[in-house]
Amino acid sequence: MATEIMNNEVRVGENEESEASNGIEKLEISNGTDEVSENSSYMQKDEDGVTAEVAKKKKKKNKSKKKKEPLKQTDPPSIPVVELFPSREFPEGEIQQYKDDNLWRITSEEKRDLERFEKPRYNAVRQAAEVHRQVRKYIRSILKPGMLMTDLCETLENTVRKLISENGLQAGIAFPTGCSLNWVAAHWTPNSGDKTVLEYDDVMKLDFGTHIDGNIVDCAFTVAFNPMYDPLLEASREATNTGIKEAGIDVRLCDIGAAIQEVMESYEVEINGKVFQVKSIRNLNGHSIGPYQIHAGKSVPIVKGGEQTKMEEGEFYAIETFASTGKGYVREDLECSHYMKNFDAGHIPLRLPRAKQLLATINKNFSTLAFCRRYLDRLGETKYLMALKNLCDVGIVQPYPPLCDIKGSYVSQFEHTILLRPTCKEVISRGDDY
Repeated sequence: MATEIMNNEVRVGENEESEASNGIEKLEISNGTDEVSENSSYMQKDEDGVTAEVAKKKKKKNKSKKKKEPLKQTDPPSIPVVELFPSREFPEGEIQQYKDDNLWRITSEEKRDLERFEKPRYNAVRQAAEVHRQVRKYIRSILKPGMLMTDLCETLENTVRKLISENGLQAGIAFPTGCSLNWVAAHWTPNSGDKTVLEYDDVMKLDFGTHIDGNIVDCAFTVAFNPMYDPLLEASREATNTGIKEAGIDVRLCDIGAAIQEVMESYEVEINGKVFQVKSIRNLNGHSIGPYQIHAGKSVPIVKGGEQTKMEEGEFYAIETFASTGKGYVREDLECSHYMKNFDAGHIPLRLPRAKQLLATINKNFSTLAFCRRYLDRLGETKYLMALKNLCDVGIVQPYPPLCDIKGSYVSQFEHTILLRPTCKEVISRGDDY
């Protein structure tokens, strides 16, 4: 019995050993399976990770492509010009070379160094010019007979304010929008409540200005829906281009006037069956421009004669011409809308508290830039006419009433701002339109 028990024990041990060995084999097999499944899932995860990374990179590339695409101006314009040029470098105007004795300037290293020094100022006025181009392009697209002149001006001015990122005296409108009609040559803008409407047979001079840090762009064009007036518009446009071409360092102002008059008076225009010899308005001029100073002291005549004074390096000029079917001479007439604080006005004591208050408003918002009554209304000023008259009477503010040729005549105007750079002449406000 004992032998049988031992055998049984042996058998049991053998069975246990075989089961144990089977268990080991099973364990090894299962471990192997686990490793395979783990490796395969790891590989899958790795592939997914790579795919996800590739997808992320593609998305980033697409985003960067979208970011690189330049912004485009909306219609109507609403994006500030500074956002359309992320580099903060604004387009140059039209470049014209100097003539004769000044041809050497274009290659002078010394003159190029001077320009590099002035680059921030050039860039500021170019920004103002780009705003002018975009605003006038939009306004030309919406102009039509039947528009209320007040609506036209406010639309234009509000567009300037948006595109130039208006900021007190650092950036904004340089002077009131002139929209003078027919025989009115300049300095007319509607006062509040004016109901004047633009008509099909009107000849409108649209003259407005922009500025950055007091660097002013003064630029104007004429609108006429009736093609009958085309020769009149062409006369002033070509006369202005002639004035720009003749302008330059050391050029005498009187010589520019003579060249302008010669071109202007080579034109005739037939209006309602009657032929008119086009005339230059002899008592209107172009002018030099200074920081925060629209008229900086020098006048550019548009007829022969006048000053022997010479243009100088670094100066800004508004070259503007007025073509008329009337007498070719203007006088002050109609209700005044334009005003400007005298650039050289020193301290003048004021008795009227209301005049002191109004002067504070003018100093804060306009300084020596021109303004109009609509601008005072917009700022919330009321019952200011007596105070404004007082400021004019004592010589602190100068009124600029509308300038008119004879009633029934027609006047056209074109104007550009030019810069006499050390190396070349830049027509700052030139655009595709004129």
